[in-house]
Amino acid sequence: MIIIPAIDIRGGNSVRLVQGKVENETVHSNDPVSVAKLWRQKGAKRIHIVDLDAAIDGVKNNLSIIEKICMEMDLEIEVGGGIRSLERLEKIFDCGADFAILGTAAVQDQEFLREALKRYGRKIIVGVDVKDGFIAIKGWKEISKIKLDDFVKNISALGINQIIYTDISRDGMLSGPDFKGLEKLSAYGLQIIASGGIKSIDDLIKLKEKNINGLIGAIVGSALYTENFDLAKAIKCLA
Repeated sequence: MIIIPAIDIRGGNSVRLVQGKVENETVHSNDPVSVAKLWRQKGAKRIHIVDLDAAIDGVKNNLSIIEKICMEMDLEIEVGGGIRSLERLEKIFDCGADFAILGTAAVQDQEFLREALKRYGRKIIVGVDVKDGFIAIKGWKEISKIKLDDFVKNISALGINQIIYTDISRDGMLSGPDFKGLEKLSAYGLQIIASGGIKSIDDLIKLKEKNINGLIGAIVGSALYTENFDLAKAIKCLA
């Protein structure tokens, strides 16, 4: 299981939100590229980037910063946020991303999802963002009427191989991961990346010890920016 540091970009800054709410924003750096370099130096093998402007606004974006990170990093980069067209998807891969994360579009546009899979195969990851058992969309601003189980069954049947599971209620709260939700998802035979709530190395150790079928990684966000979490130490502990 790998640890994947998260970098959320809004207005050109590296920021953290609580439960996806922009009014709960904390700016950690005005140079996301330097943040990515720091996580690489501490041993990260993959970095998770979300373009919050693209996710929330749908027009503004931070593609130039994402491209710079991709070009300067010798590790895997997964990118999400506002990817709702083939044009936007192509731009993400043109930037040098290894994986693209589809959220709202995977929920609302099945034809787009099929075409994305046809063109890019296993480079497509679906973000399974959940609140109270239902799928969230549009930068988590709306909760759909689609149940988690129904959605995961559908994308699995379409050929999706890898998902990122986020319990929105835990995002940025440092309340620990959703172990029960992850164990439930393990029945679908997908590769799973856990996201939301991880606060400590102990959380990561517990995740690994549970030996959840398909769990390949965990995204760490807010905890990275506290004094209680050392990325290099965490990676060493899980090695």
